[in-house]
Parts: sequence; structure tokens; C-alpha cells
Amino acid sequence: MSTPAGAPADAPATPVVRARNVTKAFGHVEVLKGIDLDVAAGEVVCLLGPSGSGKTTFLRCINSLERIDGGRIWVDGELVGLAERGGRLHRLTDKQIAAQRRDIGMVFQRFNLFPHMTALENVVEAPIRVRGLPRAQAHERARALLERVGLADRAGNYPAQLSGGQQQRVAIARALAMQPKLMLFDEPTSALDPELVGEVLSVMRELADDGTTMVVVTHEVAFAREVADQVVFMDGGVVVERGTPAEVVANPREERTRAFLARVRAGEAG
Repeated sequence: MSTPAGAPADAPATPVVRARNVTKAFGHVEVLKGIDLDVAAGEVVCLLGPSGSGKTTFLRCINSLERIDGGRIWVDGELVGLAERGGRLHRLTDKQIAAQRRDIGMVFQRFNLFPHMTALENVVEAPIRVRGLPRAQAHERARALLERVGLADRAGNYPAQLSGGQQQRVAIARALAMQPKLMLFDEPTSALDPELVGEVLSVMRELADDGTTMVVVTHEVAFAREVADQVVFMDGGVVVERGTPAEVVANPREERTRAFLARVRAGEAG
């Protein structure tokens, strides 16, 4: 990311994601209890932790799919879901929030493809309708993206004619078609049969190699160890531990992290 005009040449770049003291509750249940996180441009951050630890909720807060109760989140220097005027925070309108989401790609556990559209049509829909991209240009970009995820020969197939792994790769191409500044992945392989997981992770590895800024909620510890620049272990709505894969995955400091990784490895061995 370029240094802002007027800033010193050695000034640190603005993080693509900056979260400070983010809190979120559902009723009386505190799901997030003050999350801080920075994600630099081109960085891959993997969020690990047991079910119910707040990982998915935090990811959804980055994209304003959930409203935070406290704290602040910025994406590319812009406050998410809120505007500050006269020293006070005001919630953005649904239209303003939708405009912010154009720059954030999200891939869900379930593929959420339009069943009545082909793979190609699923990928071109948003660039044409939301970005106003000319149809010919949108189709050219979509075909290139389907080739990138290994599905050039499936452009005319409907979702029901594709495997789960293929559908998820179409979903990744669809998110990339909007040319987002940031890609969010919420357990992208959890709904897949084990033999299909590798093909999706392979595409994600290539995105990482290409410098795509990514925040990934995953139970795939091997993927986090291999691809992540930063691993964040969450439990009970707090960040328990963060660091490089060598620090958090290979040599965790905290007992909660060690216990979680031991359970994951026992499950893999079983």
C-alpha cells in the first residue's frame, strides 16, 4: 500500500485491517471481549480456536455482517459501519455499508451460489450489477478467474453439476471478481468431504503467494502453519496468543493453545 501524500517516506503503511477493543454480545452472552488485530497489506492471518470462541463473529464484524457493540474496526483506513462526526460515532446506512462491502470479498462455509446460474454467470453477476462493469469485460475477467481456480472447463456448469470443492472454488472466483482489497474466509473447507479440501486450500495458497491480503478462520492447522504470516488463537472471546506459525503452532506458550492443538492433532490421527 502506498504511503499517504505528505507522510515521511519511512512511515509505516496503514494496516488493511485495524481492530481495537472490539466487543460483541448476543443477548447476555459476550462473544467478543475486546479484540485487537492488525493485518498488513499482503499478509495472511489465520484465526484458530475452538467452536464458540468468537472467530466467525469477529470475521463477520470486519464485513459489517454483525454490528459491533464497542471498539472500532478500520479497513484500509476507513471506519467500518460507522462514521465519526463532531466527535461522535454514527451508524452508516445500509446503502453506505453495502458500498464498503464492495471492497471486501468473503467466502463462507456454504457456497451460496445462485443455483439457477452457471458458474460463469455467478462470477459476472456482481461486477456487472454492483460495479457497473461492461458485460464483455466482466465475462473476460470471469473466465480468467475461473481458469485461475482450475475451472475454465466448467464455466457453463450449474452448481448442482459441480462437486462441493468446485462450488467453493467458484465462490472464491466470484469474490475475487470484485477486485477486493481484502479477502475473508470463514471455514471455507468445513462443509467439504475430506478428499475435496485440498483443491480449495491449493487455490488459497496461490492467492497467498500472489500477495492477497487474507483473514482466514480455519481448523486446518497444517494450512495455517504453511501459509500464515500471523496466527491468532482465540478462545472465550479473547485473543489468547498470537505470533508466527513457528511461535503459535509449533511452540505455543499458552496452555489453552497447547490443549486445542493437541485435540486437533488427535482428531487428525483418528
